[in-house]
Amino acid sequence: MLGSMEGLHFIRRLTGYQRALLALFLLSLPFANPWVRGDGVGYYAYARALVVNGNLRFEPDWLHANSSFSANRVDDRGQILPEQYTATGHLNNHFSIGPALDWMPFLFVTNAAVLAIDHFGGKIPADGFSRPYLYTMALVTAFAGFLGLYFSFLIARKYFSGRWAFLATLGIWLASSLPVYMYFNPSWSHAHSAFAVALFIWYWDWTRGTRNWSQWAILGALGGFMMNVYHVNAIVALLPLFESVKGYTKALREGSRKAVSVLFGRNTAFAAALLAAFFPTLVVKKVIYGSFFQFGYTEHWYWKSPAILKVCFSSDHGLFSWTPILFLGAAGLLLLRKYDRELGVCLLAILAAFLYIIGCYENWHGISSYGSRFFISLTPIFVLGLAALFAEGERIWHGSRSAVVQACAVTALLTAWNAGLIFQWGMHLIPDRGNFPWHEMVYNQFYVVPGQMTSTVEQYFTNRGQMMQGIEKQDLRQLQQQAARQEKGGS
Repeated sequence: MLGSMEGLHFIRRLTGYQRALLALFLLSLPFANPWVRGDGVGYYAYARALVVNGNLRFEPDWLHANSSFSANRVDDRGQILPEQYTATGHLNNHFSIGPALDWMPFLFVTNAAVLAIDHFGGKIPADGFSRPYLYTMALVTAFAGFLGLYFSFLIARKYFSGRWAFLATLGIWLASSLPVYMYFNPSWSHAHSAFAVALFIWYWDWTRGTRNWSQWAILGALGGFMMNVYHVNAIVALLPLFESVKGYTKALREGSRKAVSVLFGRNTAFAAALLAAFFPTLVVKKVIYGSFFQFGYTEHWYWKSPAILKVCFSSDHGLFSWTPILFLGAAGLLLLRKYDRELGVCLLAILAAFLYIIGCYENWHGISSYGSRFFISLTPIFVLGLAALFAEGERIWHGSRSAVVQACAVTALLTAWNAGLIFQWGMHLIPDRGNFPWHEMVYNQFYVVPGQMTSTVEQYFTNRGQMMQGIEKQDLRQLQQQAARQEKGGS
């Protein structure tokens, strides 16, 4: 009773826009898909193995994996290939442990409930693969994505009116790559990354300029958690460095040794807390690879020739070509400098650094990604930029009504476009790997998607299992065709 009263009190304290976001999230939960596939096998394996077995043995996960994941890891007899094992005798699971840190508290409760039910005669497999576990995983991921959006809204609301913060949050929610990894592929890391980065940036901005020792330590802990989820998020952890450089410059200009020493001590507290929070990653890497600093990635990085233009505009999962609303969000960061110059410059630097790092990565396209999934981490930055763009529109049009109409129209149009492209990607109307002709995609948007969308969405809710099996078969068929083309080309 007390808990329900506190919940009602919390809801009453929310603004109308916050309640609307919460209501939309609750209405969206039926889209949560209890499915582990692809990279998600590696992410989920940490949580399942630790909760169910209390170890880091991933053999059951590799054997339960979808066909496209297990194709190069398990032989035709159902035996895991010897080269999959590291020198320590563990499976080569190079994926991050961060998402599992979000899932595990809830999976522990689920596991206890399943064991209790089985004790009284239930017959639910307590193996981490049965429906209760998978639904828990999917719902936690959806909630993590929502929290990322909520904290993004709070950041934007600090600088802009509620209408622009809300509309920008809604636009990035529905017209970016986030919904694919928040609902459809929940076992991947990206919705968790959006949450971790949004929480970090919100706390950094909230304490900016007034941060005490304990707040520096908390910020460091949030940074370590953010890096556990997705290691490239270390770029976002540079925000306090930018802030500190300004502080050191001011202290040195004023000749204040005390200010320098105090700031250095606080930076040390930040770094120590960040390292301590990042310890789960270091521990599992030590167990799996025998070294704290061996992360298991073998891809190449081309530091002198980043494919930045391809990352942005390629048909092979380009950031702006697939999700054009992010171009508006990025452009809005230039306008953000008018409201807070330091914030705008810092976030532009983070975006530029992300573009460079991903551009140097061998698999910058994300292989079977929807859009450029790596940039889902920067959800709060795009929300803030889009809110700045909408606010500037209000100034240009000299009236909020006209600006709202224009902003709503743009958001609705890009949301509809994104829904159609998600449909094409999910149903393999366009390849989920590699380039494709733009004219085919545009033709599908107008002439194929409208005729198939309704029946497919209906099947998603009424016969989802069969639908997922069909998608997996199509994916495997495309992989086989791609391998055959490569083999033919090599010969």
